[in-house]
Amino acid sequence: MEYKNTILENDFTINCNGKLLDLSKPIIMGILNITPDSFYDGGKYENELKIIQQVEKMIEEGADIIDIGALSSRPGAKGISPKEEIKRLKPALLKIKKEFKEIIISIDTYSSEIAKMVVNEFGVDIINDISAGNLDKKMFKTIADLQVPYIIMHMQGNPLIMQNDPYYKNVVQDIVRYFTRKVRKLRDLGVNDIIIDPGLGFGKKIEHNYQLLKHLDNFKIFKLPLLVGISRKSFIYKLFNISSQEALNGTTVLHTLALLNGANILRVHDVKEANETIKIVNMIYTS
Repeated sequence: MEYKNTILENDFTINCNGKLLDLSKPIIMGILNITPDSFYDGGKYENELKIIQQVEKMIEEGADIIDIGALSSRPGAKGISPKEEIKRLKPALLKIKKEFKEIIISIDTYSSEIAKMVVNEFGVDIINDISAGNLDKKMFKTIADLQVPYIIMHMQGNPLIMQNDPYYKNVVQDIVRYFTRKVRKLRDLGVNDIIIDPGLGFGKKIEHNYQLLKHLDNFKIFKLPLLVGISRKSFIYKLFNISSQEALNGTTVLHTLALLNGANILRVHDVKEANETIKIVNMIYTS
């Protein structure tokens, strides 16, 4: 099987509050869930000391971005109020910004109120929106006003119902059309730095996820950075009737495939292993 050399075709730079993030080679976004109910690590980082220790560990292992989520988006998850989301985020952001002044921080939220608060009060660099503006109609205008990099993800419905028999005529073509509409709206509003995420595991059957991974290079048509979130998801571990805790090997296999098909950013729980994967794939194409 011959792979296209997509890993060396990328020439992206995004502006994160004046810090230029070079995506000419793949980078790592480390996941920090400060939630009680996330599917893999919910409740694991419930105090400031554990939060700081985990951020430090991820940075030492090679994370370029820390993505902080204060509400769970696992299948079947119910939403929380912006007040509760802010209550969870503020102490973590205060401590992280104090201890790690140079790290690029992304906030995983679909609330325009939260986006505005974290950028204006804490200088957060990136907003990561699983709904691409669908769950808050003010989000696109807010991002245009804030002028921060914006990750738009594809999801059918919302986390509570997204896995209720999702359907596509053609999953790759349907999501390409979805991003075509979203990118056009954002460009019309003057948003400069857009990152796309096909939303693996969000409103997709198991086979949909593997079809997207097989044809991931189709999304390079947008000439935008491509993020993938594969880490320990159910479409990996359900194949083997195991748990998310046992899904690291499958995650690494799929990270390799995603990199070969043009992924620019890996969003991961296990930074060390993802970093090793990137180094090996880079070595193949640069040796």
